[in-house]
Amino acid sequence: MRPDTSQWRSSSTYDYLDDLVAADLAWEWLRRNADYQRDYAEVEHPDADRERLTNMVRMRWGLRFPCPPNFQCH
Repeated sequence: MRPDTSQWRSSSTYDYLDDLVAADLAWEWLRRNADYQRDYAEVEHPDADRERLTNMVRMRWGLRFPCPPNFQCH
């Protein structure tokens, strides 16, 4: 999940940012956030309490996801 930061000083590495819409730009920075990365890893854990984590993600990050099959969404 961690981005490749080896070319962070190269402006051409970030040229794609010029064409992003607001939601894409927000995602680009959210995915680099260490707290978000920890929360994401917790959600991905096989024994995760999905309902609790879904609510936490909604409150902490303002994110909502479609309800997957075989999951009770509230």
